[in-house]
Amino acid sequence: MNRPLLIILLIVFTVELICPHSGDAKKPTIDRHSFEAQGVVWDVRTNRKVIALTFDDGPNPLYTAQILALLKRYHARATFFVTGKQVQKYPKLAQRQVQEGHELGNHTYSHPKMSRLGTNQIQEELAQTERAIVAATGQKPPLLFRPPGGYIDQTLVNAVKQIGYTAVLWSFHQDTQDWRRPGARKIVKKVVNNSRGGDIVLFHDHGGNRSQTVQALKHILPALQKQGYRFVTVSELLFEHNIQEIYDIHFLDIVDS
Repeated sequence: MNRPLLIILLIVFTVELICPHSGDAKKPTIDRHSFEAQGVVWDVRTNRKVIALTFDDGPNPLYTAQILALLKRYHARATFFVTGKQVQKYPKLAQRQVQEGHELGNHTYSHPKMSRLGTNQIQEELAQTERAIVAATGQKPPLLFRPPGGYIDQTLVNAVKQIGYTAVLWSFHQDTQDWRRPGARKIVKKVVNNSRGGDIVLFHDHGGNRSQTVQALKHILPALQKQGYRFVTVSELLFEHNIQEIYDIHFLDIVDS
Protein backbone atom coordinates (compact mmCIF):
# COMPACT_ATOMS: atom_id res chain seq x y z
CA MET A 1 0.00 0.00 0.00
CA ASN A 2 1.43 3.42 -0.92
CA ARG A 3 2.25 5.85 1.90
CA PRO A 4 -0.25 8.67 1.05
CA LEU A 5 -3.18 6.22 0.97
CA LEU A 6 -2.07 4.67 4.28
CA ILE A 7 -1.98 8.13 5.90
CA ILE A 8 -5.50 8.94 4.66
CA LEU A 9 -6.88 5.65 6.00
CA LEU A 10 -5.22 6.25 9.39
CA ILE A 11 -6.78 9.74 9.58
CA VAL A 12 -10.26 8.41 8.74
CA PHE A 13 -9.88 5.60 11.30
CA THR A 14 -8.77 8.06 14.00
CA VAL A 15 -11.67 10.44 13.33
CA GLU A 16 -14.14 7.56 13.53
CA LEU A 17 -12.72 6.47 16.87
CA ILE A 18 -12.96 9.98 18.30
CA CYS A 19 -16.31 10.90 16.69
CA PRO A 20 -18.19 7.73 15.73
CA HIS A 21 -20.91 8.23 13.10
CA SER A 22 -19.73 11.81 12.60
CA GLY A 23 -21.49 11.88 9.24
CA ASP A 24 -24.83 11.58 11.06
CA ALA A 25 -24.12 14.36 13.52
CA LYS A 26 -26.62 16.79 11.97
CA LYS A 27 -29.50 14.30 11.85
CA PRO A 28 -32.07 14.95 14.59
CA THR A 29 -32.96 12.30 17.11
CA ILE A 30 -36.72 11.91 16.72
CA ASP A 31 -38.52 11.33 19.98
CA ARG A 32 -42.06 11.07 18.66
CA HIS A 33 -43.73 11.17 22.08
CA SER A 34 -41.84 14.31 23.06
CA PHE A 35 -42.74 16.09 19.82
CA GLU A 36 -46.36 14.92 19.96
CA ALA A 37 -46.61 16.46 23.42
CA GLN A 38 -45.62 19.73 21.75
CA GLY A 39 -48.37 19.42 19.14
CA VAL A 40 -46.61 17.69 16.24
CA VAL A 41 -49.03 15.40 14.37
CA TRP A 42 -48.29 12.06 12.71
CA ASP A 43 -51.82 10.67 12.81
CA VAL A 44 -54.74 10.83 15.21
CA ARG A 45 -56.63 8.47 17.48
CA THR A 46 -60.25 8.03 16.48
CA ASN A 47 -62.83 5.26 16.42
CA ARG A 48 -64.26 6.56 13.16
CA LYS A 49 -63.29 5.35 9.69
CA VAL A 50 -61.83 8.62 8.49
CA ILE A 51 -58.56 9.05 6.66
CA ALA A 52 -56.64 12.05 5.38
CA LEU A 53 -54.99 11.89 1.96
CA THR A 54 -52.20 14.45 1.60
CA PHE A 55 -50.20 15.55 -1.42
CA ASP A 56 -46.86 17.39 -1.26
CA ASP A 57 -44.88 19.80 -3.45
CA GLY A 58 -47.54 21.08 -5.90
CA PRO A 59 -49.60 22.38 -7.40
CA ASN A 60 -48.67 20.83 -10.73
CA PRO A 61 -50.73 21.57 -13.88
CA LEU A 62 -50.64 17.95 -15.06
CA TYR A 63 -50.79 15.72 -11.99
CA THR A 64 -52.69 17.94 -9.57
CA ALA A 65 -55.43 18.43 -12.14
CA GLN A 66 -55.79 14.66 -12.61
CA ILE A 67 -55.84 14.08 -8.86
CA LEU A 68 -58.52 16.73 -8.39
CA ALA A 69 -60.69 15.01 -11.00
CA LEU A 70 -60.38 11.68 -9.17
CA LEU A 71 -61.12 13.20 -5.78
CA LYS A 72 -64.21 14.86 -7.19
CA ARG A 73 -65.43 11.57 -8.66
CA TYR A 74 -65.30 9.88 -5.24
CA HIS A 75 -66.48 12.89 -3.21
CA ALA A 76 -63.17 12.90 -1.39
CA ARG A 77 -61.54 15.85 0.31
CA ALA A 78 -57.78 16.13 0.72
CA THR A 79 -55.00 18.37 1.99
CA PHE A 80 -52.39 19.65 -0.45
CA PHE A 81 -49.16 20.81 1.17
CA VAL A 82 -48.09 23.36 -1.42
CA THR A 83 -44.92 25.33 -1.98
CA GLY A 84 -45.20 29.07 -2.43
CA LYS A 85 -43.27 29.04 -5.69
CA GLN A 86 -45.68 26.59 -7.30
CA VAL A 87 -48.70 28.52 -6.06
CA GLN A 88 -47.31 31.66 -7.64
CA LYS A 89 -46.78 29.81 -10.92
CA TYR A 90 -50.26 28.26 -10.95
CA PRO A 91 -52.58 30.50 -8.90
CA LYS A 92 -55.73 29.38 -10.75
CA LEU A 93 -54.97 25.76 -9.89
CA ALA A 94 -54.55 26.67 -6.22
CA GLN A 95 -57.85 28.53 -6.41
CA ARG A 96 -59.50 25.47 -7.92
CA GLN A 97 -58.19 23.26 -5.11
CA VAL A 98 -59.87 25.45 -2.52
CA GLN A 99 -63.07 25.90 -4.51
CA GLU A 100 -63.47 22.13 -4.77
CA GLY A 101 -63.37 21.70 -1.00
CA HIS A 102 -59.74 20.85 -0.37
CA GLU A 103 -57.34 22.67 1.91
CA LEU A 104 -53.88 24.03 1.25
CA GLY A 105 -51.22 23.37 3.86
CA ASN A 106 -47.84 25.10 3.95
CA HIS A 107 -44.81 23.22 2.58
CA THR A 108 -42.39 26.21 2.58
CA TYR A 109 -41.80 28.61 -0.27
CA SER A 110 -38.73 27.10 -1.93
CA HIS A 111 -38.57 23.55 -0.52
CA PRO A 112 -35.19 24.10 1.19
CA LYS A 113 -33.16 21.72 3.30
CA MET A 114 -34.67 22.50 6.68
CA SER A 115 -31.64 21.48 8.75
CA ARG A 116 -29.74 24.45 7.28
CA LEU A 117 -32.30 27.07 8.32
CA GLY A 118 -32.54 29.12 11.47
CA THR A 119 -35.73 30.29 13.15
CA ASN A 120 -36.13 33.50 11.13
CA GLN A 121 -35.52 31.71 7.83
CA ILE A 122 -38.04 29.00 8.65
CA GLN A 123 -40.67 31.56 9.57
CA GLU A 124 -40.04 33.60 6.44
CA GLU A 125 -40.44 30.52 4.25
CA LEU A 126 -43.86 29.92 5.79
CA ALA A 127 -44.84 33.59 5.61
CA GLN A 128 -43.99 33.80 1.89
CA THR A 129 -46.09 30.74 1.14
CA GLU A 130 -48.99 32.00 3.22
CA ARG A 131 -48.93 35.28 1.27
CA ALA A 132 -48.86 33.38 -2.02
CA ILE A 133 -51.89 31.29 -1.01
CA VAL A 134 -53.87 34.34 0.08
CA ALA A 135 -53.03 36.14 -3.16
CA ALA A 136 -54.13 33.15 -5.25
CA THR A 137 -57.26 32.11 -3.36
CA GLY A 138 -58.38 35.16 -1.42
CA GLN A 139 -58.46 33.03 1.71
CA LYS A 140 -56.06 32.58 4.59
CA PRO A 141 -55.08 28.89 4.73
CA PRO A 142 -55.25 26.70 7.84
CA LEU A 143 -52.04 26.99 9.83
CA LEU A 144 -50.74 23.53 8.97
CA PHE A 145 -47.10 22.99 8.04
CA ARG A 146 -45.35 19.96 6.64
CA PRO A 147 -41.55 20.23 6.58
CA PRO A 148 -39.87 19.04 3.36
CA GLY A 149 -38.54 15.52 3.78
CA GLY A 150 -40.39 15.21 7.08
CA TYR A 151 -37.42 16.86 8.81
CA ILE A 152 -38.17 17.64 12.43
CA ASP A 153 -36.08 19.01 15.27
CA GLN A 154 -36.61 21.29 18.24
CA THR A 155 -35.59 24.46 16.41
CA LEU A 156 -38.19 23.81 13.71
CA VAL A 157 -40.94 22.92 16.20
CA ASN A 158 -40.29 26.08 18.21
CA ALA A 159 -40.16 28.25 15.10
CA VAL A 160 -43.50 27.10 13.69
CA LYS A 161 -45.27 27.19 17.07
CA GLN A 162 -44.18 30.80 17.57
CA ILE A 163 -46.23 31.82 14.52
CA GLY A 164 -49.20 29.62 15.32
CA TYR A 165 -48.58 26.69 12.98
CA THR A 166 -49.05 22.98 13.66
CA ALA A 167 -46.40 20.66 12.21
CA VAL A 168 -48.05 17.75 10.36
CA LEU A 169 -46.15 14.70 9.19
CA TRP A 170 -47.75 11.35 8.24
CA SER A 171 -48.51 7.90 9.60
CA PHE A 172 -45.34 5.80 9.68
CA HIS A 173 -47.16 2.94 7.93
CA GLN A 174 -48.62 5.24 5.27
CA ASP A 175 -45.50 6.64 3.60
CA THR A 176 -46.21 5.53 0.03
CA GLN A 177 -42.73 6.57 -1.16
CA ASP A 178 -44.38 7.32 -4.49
CA TRP A 179 -41.48 9.64 -5.33
CA ARG A 180 -39.39 6.49 -5.78
CA ARG A 181 -41.86 5.25 -8.42
CA PRO A 182 -42.19 1.75 -6.91
CA GLY A 183 -45.12 0.88 -9.18
CA ALA A 184 -48.81 1.70 -8.83
CA ARG A 185 -49.59 -1.78 -7.46
CA LYS A 186 -47.15 -1.38 -4.56
CA ILE A 187 -48.57 2.02 -3.74
CA VAL A 188 -52.11 0.61 -3.73
CA LYS A 189 -51.10 -2.35 -1.57
CA LYS A 190 -49.27 -0.12 0.90
CA VAL A 191 -52.26 2.15 1.47
CA VAL A 192 -55.19 -0.25 1.25
CA ASN A 193 -53.67 -3.07 3.33
CA ASN A 194 -52.49 -0.79 6.13
CA SER A 195 -55.32 1.70 6.48
CA ARG A 196 -56.94 2.43 9.80
CA GLY A 197 -59.04 5.27 11.16
CA GLY A 198 -57.08 8.45 11.80
CA ASP A 199 -54.34 7.78 9.24
CA ILE A 200 -52.56 10.53 7.35
CA VAL A 201 -51.32 9.22 4.00
CA LEU A 202 -48.38 10.76 2.15
CA PHE A 203 -48.43 11.24 -1.62
CA HIS A 204 -46.76 13.73 -3.98
CA ASP A 205 -48.31 15.64 -6.87
CA HIS A 206 -45.16 17.44 -8.07
CA GLY A 207 -41.39 17.03 -8.17
CA GLY A 208 -41.19 14.40 -10.90
CA ASN A 209 -43.30 11.91 -12.81
CA ARG A 210 -46.34 11.29 -10.61
CA SER A 211 -48.31 9.13 -13.05
CA GLN A 212 -48.01 6.12 -10.72
CA THR A 213 -49.62 8.14 -7.94
CA VAL A 214 -52.52 9.01 -10.22
CA GLN A 215 -52.93 5.39 -11.31
CA ALA A 216 -52.78 4.15 -7.73
CA LEU A 217 -55.50 6.58 -6.62
CA LYS A 218 -57.85 5.12 -9.23
CA HIS A 219 -57.79 1.92 -7.14
CA ILE A 220 -57.21 3.30 -3.64
CA LEU A 221 -60.21 5.63 -3.58
CA PRO A 222 -62.90 3.06 -4.47
CA ALA A 223 -61.23 0.30 -2.42
CA LEU A 224 -61.17 2.33 0.80
CA GLN A 225 -64.60 3.76 0.11
CA LYS A 226 -65.90 0.19 -0.17
CA GLN A 227 -64.36 -0.53 3.25
CA GLY A 228 -66.39 2.35 4.68
CA TYR A 229 -63.71 5.01 4.87
CA ARG A 230 -64.49 8.69 4.49
CA PHE A 231 -61.80 10.98 3.05
CA VAL A 232 -61.31 14.18 5.05
CA THR A 233 -58.87 17.06 5.26
CA VAL A 234 -56.21 17.16 7.95
CA SER A 235 -58.15 19.94 9.69
CA GLU A 236 -61.25 17.74 9.77
CA LEU A 237 -59.19 14.83 11.07
CA LEU A 238 -57.84 16.97 13.90
CA PHE A 239 -61.40 18.05 14.70
CA GLU A 240 -62.46 14.39 14.86
CA HIS A 241 -59.59 13.79 17.28
CA ASN A 242 -60.63 16.69 19.52
CA ILE A 243 -64.22 15.45 19.60
CA GLN A 244 -62.98 11.97 20.55
CA GLU A 245 -60.88 13.40 23.38
CA ILE A 246 -63.82 15.39 24.73
CA TYR A 247 -65.99 12.26 24.58
CA ASP A 248 -63.36 10.18 26.38
CA ILE A 249 -63.00 12.77 29.16
CA HIS A 250 -66.75 12.99 29.76
CA PHE A 251 -67.12 9.21 29.56
CA LEU A 252 -64.41 8.74 32.18
CA ASP A 253 -66.08 11.35 34.40
CA ILE A 254 -69.37 9.43 34.18
CA VAL A 255 -67.65 6.10 34.96
CA ASP A 256 -65.70 7.56 37.88
CA SER A 257 -68.82 9.13 39.37
